[in-house]
Parts: sequence; structure tokens; C-alpha cells
Amino acid sequence: MKFVIGGQIEKQRIADVLQSLAGERATSITVMGDIEAAMALKSGNADFYFGACNTGGGGALAMAIAIVGADKCVTLGMPGKILSDEEIIGHVNKGKTAFGFTGQDIDVVMPVVIKAILSQ
Repeated sequence: MKFVIGGQIEKQRIADVLQSLAGERATSITVMGDIEAAMALKSGNADFYFGACNTGGGGALAMAIAIVGADKCVTLGMPGKILSDEEIIGHVNKGKTAFGFTGQDIDVVMPVVIKAILSQ
């Protein structure tokens, strides 16, 4: 699977956590600007997009929403609210491919979303 990291903050940390969780199943993990990452997802050069910002949806997903469409994007965590494991798994199962969250939520949401992706 090919992953791109966009958004505004914590890009390398997301990539490192992703690598540790996905292991060899991640055939590529590329840190990019958010526009380039969203374009890679739209063109099929990436399978999944992750991004973080201070709100979980704005700078994390704005370009992904604009380029790949809101129907493929979901905010998993925002200040004061993180989706439940069941909600995260449900979004993966419904075909969401772009995920946003706050930098503080990386260690909470990434294990759940990666496990759901890898179990497909």
C-alpha cells in the first residue's frame, strides 16, 4: 500500500508512526505538501492520505477535500473529540481514504485506522 502524508504539522512523526504500524505492508510512505499529497491520492499514485493540523480538519484535510472530494475524507480527531474505534473502523470500511486529526491524536487514532486498513 502507498501512503502520502500531507497536512500542516507533525508530518515526519505521522510517517514514523505509520511505518512502525504498517511495516512491510506500506510499500511507500511519502511526506509531501498537502496539495501534492491530495493529487497523488486522486491520481491513484497513493492509496491513503494522512494529515494533521491544530483543528484536525482545516489544514489537515482542506486540500484533500477540495481535490478528492469530501466523500473520501474524514476528520478522526479534533480538539476535545476523537472518534470512537468503531466510528474510525466504519469510515475505513465505507471507503474513506483521507484522514485528518490533530497532532496530539496521532498515537490514539493511527493504530486504529492502520489496523482497519490492513485488515481489509
